[in-house]
Amino acid sequence: MALSGRLLSLNVARVSAVTIREREVMTAIGKRAVDGPRAVGTLGIEGDEQADLTVHGGPSKAVYAYPSEHYPFWQTVRAQAGVAPWDAPLVPGALGENLTLAGVVESDVFIGDVLRFPNCALAVSGPRFPCFKFNAAMGFTHAAKLMVQSAWCGWYFSVREPGTIAAGESFTIVPGPREVGIVELFRARTGRP
Repeated sequence: MALSGRLLSLNVARVSAVTIREREVMTAIGKRAVDGPRAVGTLGIEGDEQADLTVHGGPSKAVYAYPSEHYPFWQTVRAQAGVAPWDAPLVPGALGENLTLAGVVESDVFIGDVLRFPNCALAVSGPRFPCFKFNAAMGFTHAAKLMVQSAWCGWYFSVREPGTIAAGESFTIVPGPREVGIVELFRARTGRP
């Protein structure tokens, strides 16, 4: 049985300067939802930018997805850290993702799997590894550590078939070779069992 799901939100951002730990850095982690279809090309989604192409961007990391299923966890730990009220929901894109997905999590996807949307196809290319910018986006210093411990990292895509994509669209997963899973690769590279 094929896995399927839905794109809850399509999120983009332009690069801008922010101050993190008394240092100005360039980032586009503050993704915001956009309406209507957007073009998806080899280097990503129309209207989206990446500040540091060594960690996000380029053909193998053109689009970043994150499961909506983990949002309640992040809402809770932000409240526990005292950086947000308990009832303050995280907005789509809050984890820096282009695609806020429903119906699929990290343990469901493998390198080479293809998510087929109505007008484009995206191939799973690797997990996301958090950095100090993720801590800043979440508002507390242990966010990256929690992502490493949970392996709730999301994943990157290369663009297999350019086209368009829009919030609300459904997708199906076309299995690749299924040899290397996102969770296993993430844990191997972060040194977590």
